[in-house]
Amino acid sequence: MLSHILVTGGAGYIGSHTCLELLNAGYRVSVVDNLSNSKFESLNRVHKLSSADQKIDFFECDILDEQKMTEIFQQQKPDAVIHFAGLKAVGESVEIPLDYYQNNIAGTITLLRIMKTCNVKNFVFSSSATVYGDPASVPILENFPTSVNNPYGRSKLYIEEICADIFKSDDSWNMAMLRYFNPVGAHKSGEIGEDPNGIPNNLLPYISQVAIGKREKLSVFGNDYPTSDGTGVRDYIHVVDLAIGHIKALEKLSQNPGLVTYNLGTGKGYSVLEMLHAFEKACGHKIAYQIVDRRAGDIAECYADPSFAKKEINWQATHDLEQMMRDAWNWQSKNPDGYN
Repeated sequence: MLSHILVTGGAGYIGSHTCLELLNAGYRVSVVDNLSNSKFESLNRVHKLSSADQKIDFFECDILDEQKMTEIFQQQKPDAVIHFAGLKAVGESVEIPLDYYQNNIAGTITLLRIMKTCNVKNFVFSSSATVYGDPASVPILENFPTSVNNPYGRSKLYIEEICADIFKSDDSWNMAMLRYFNPVGAHKSGEIGEDPNGIPNNLLPYISQVAIGKREKLSVFGNDYPTSDGTGVRDYIHVVDLAIGHIKALEKLSQNPGLVTYNLGTGKGYSVLEMLHAFEKACGHKIAYQIVDRRAGDIAECYADPSFAKKEINWQATHDLEQMMRDAWNWQSKNPDGYN
């Protein structure tokens, strides 16, 4: 039975919500985070929200720092690793690809080397639906061909392939590749949520900041896609559902499944304008927006077939669009400047 989990990037958006679910499920949790796109305050709040007595062991460290990471592993002796740490914006990755390859790929290789040396062979990887590229059809199944059109997606796909090669060379590893669709929302308490540095790269935090008055209006990239209203369609999943997916994946790893891959999505797509209007309902007022040109690397439609995760790990999303928007607004309105 796995009991002690080391979480890289655990102070971040998905990481903090997952740490809370881990604590509530009775796991011991250690977190490694360089705080480049996160705040330590998130973990203080996780501890307050948690029903567990145990505190998180926190280490401010970059996963590229092999010596310090090795010392952490030797001291902590975790049973498994959940790996979130990495850069995560599609648009930014096109502008600074080397940073993405260095952080995401080299950082993960360093982490996996240390895991091998310390004989820690249970690994849950934060992958992405971007590995499917522009799918030939939707909903997307795990056995669809992979194809990437930006450095962020390529970094995720390369890491998946590296994990497959490691498993091929040594089948004593247990590895779960979790292909997320689009995480949104926040914990229902409004105490933890998404707190991006600078201008948000993702749709919902941008909408939230327009709604709270921090930004003037939302730019909608393209309204000429072959979708119901011409704007891009994505599968948005509540971050708490996503966090619970990691708990289910860990339970699966304890059964020695080898290398497994699961889509974590709702199975339903919403357009940009549908998201905007749903958020207007949650916050109680109109949100200004403008239509601008399409963005390089964007695709028309992307949503999951999550039935394999239901069958294999008994996981499915339970929060609907209204709950996602309500929880996102609750976080934003309680924390207009994030954790600051």
